[in-house]
Amino acid sequence: MAEPRILPSADLDDGVTIGDGSSIWHLAQVRGGAEIGENVIVGRGAYIGSGVHIGDNCKIQNYALVYEPAYLENGVFIGPAVVLTNDTFPRAINPDGTSKSAHDWEPVGVTLREGCAIGARAVCVAPVTVGRWATVAAGSVVTKDVPDFALVAGVPAKRIKWVGRSGFPLEQTGDNTYVDPHTGDKFMQEGETLTLIEEAK
Repeated sequence: MAEPRILPSADLDDGVTIGDGSSIWHLAQVRGGAEIGENVIVGRGAYIGSGVHIGDNCKIQNYALVYEPAYLENGVFIGPAVVLTNDTFPRAINPDGTSKSAHDWEPVGVTLREGCAIGARAVCVAPVTVGRWATVAAGSVVTKDVPDFALVAGVPAKRIKWVGRSGFPLEQTGDNTYVDPHTGDKFMQEGETLTLIEEAK
């Protein structure tokens, strides 16, 4: 696989790990200790915080803000201007008027599971986990965990449909059964949990 491609205007701290085949585009900033896997795209103006883990084959679009300690598994898509927060109770100053420092708060992270997608300008308010192959609609605000294969939308985000690994909405075939019309994968729903029961060949 090819060596990483890092544009001259990108700003990388010391101690960044970047896998083969990855691209870091214009004006992106990657902080020290970040781990970027193979074949990852970090778009123009994106920010990757200290110690953030990004798995293989992820796409982070322009001006997305991925604050530490976010953890992205393989194949995650982050749309333009998405924000992954890291402070549950944000303040610029302490009650006594002194400026907050890194020692005055503990960062909390967003976890994005394999294959999930976060739409443009969505905000994930840490600590939350977005499940495998789930989709967060553009402009949504995620304040609680998102199940695998869920399509969530709104402020706050709520499940409106199920989606398959293709990203397309599933079609219901029975009381609790669904199929992905693009792949043929079959699913079973129990409560608010959807399970892939048969992968199409």
